[in-house]
Amino acid sequence: MLWALYTVVGLYLAYVLTLTLLQRRLMFPGAPLAPSDAPPDVKIDRFWINTDKASCEAWFMPPPDRGGPSPTIIFAHGNAERIEEWVMPFQSFTSMGFGVLLVEYPGYGRSKGAPTQKNITRIMTRAFNTLAARNDVDAERIIAMGRSIGGGAVCRIPRDRPAAMVLTSTFTSIRAFARSFLFPPFLVLDPFNNIAALHAYTGPVLIQHGLQDKTVPASHARALARASGRSRVLLEECGHNDCPPDWPLFCSKVREFLQTNHVISE
Repeated sequence: MLWALYTVVGLYLAYVLTLTLLQRRLMFPGAPLAPSDAPPDVKIDRFWINTDKASCEAWFMPPPDRGGPSPTIIFAHGNAERIEEWVMPFQSFTSMGFGVLLVEYPGYGRSKGAPTQKNITRIMTRAFNTLAARNDVDAERIIAMGRSIGGGAVCRIPRDRPAAMVLTSTFTSIRAFARSFLFPPFLVLDPFNNIAALHAYTGPVLIQHGLQDKTVPASHARALARASGRSRVLLEECGHNDCPPDWPLFCSKVREFLQTNHVISE
């Protein structure tokens, strides 16, 4: 009996040790470069966000009509994605008069560094500050938008900076998944506690999520909404990687949400 118990305990400790060592590789598998690049007819201002630990690519897409400083979306994508993949979808927003900044993660594509919560926090904060300093951006109307792990990334931006937040398919915290893997939550190196972030954020938050999401269940969206004092929840018939199911309609709902909360004008 003791031998069997020791064996089980030993196997479990080996399992925990393996997950502890590999958790960042599992959480951030990275996305290598692909042969395709941005379409040549899309105007993109490319620059780099540098910290002492990382150097990340950022692509700014201005709206076609530059009548003055524009409201702008800073976007962080989901896992195993790259900023190149979001150029065309976000043309829906530039056509509405928004500027868009796509920010890459450390270790993804051409970007350098390790994708840790600390490094991502520094990159997203510096990217936001760089964006706010541009003459063609209205610094008072910058919207932070993130999908899946990207929701955790934009929630790291200092709470007093974004005029609004849009979170799609976003989790409450990485530690919320630990128990389902029989992994001690306190050993999670990059918790991305989005509940705490929304408790501290006083601006409006739009939370969009799929009812059929098996990666991040819809209960996470409801918990995020409860954490925010000014939230609206859109629950739709989709999973994790096919959400939102109608991108142009979703963009229209984002604009309506921002108008209703007086972030942008009618």
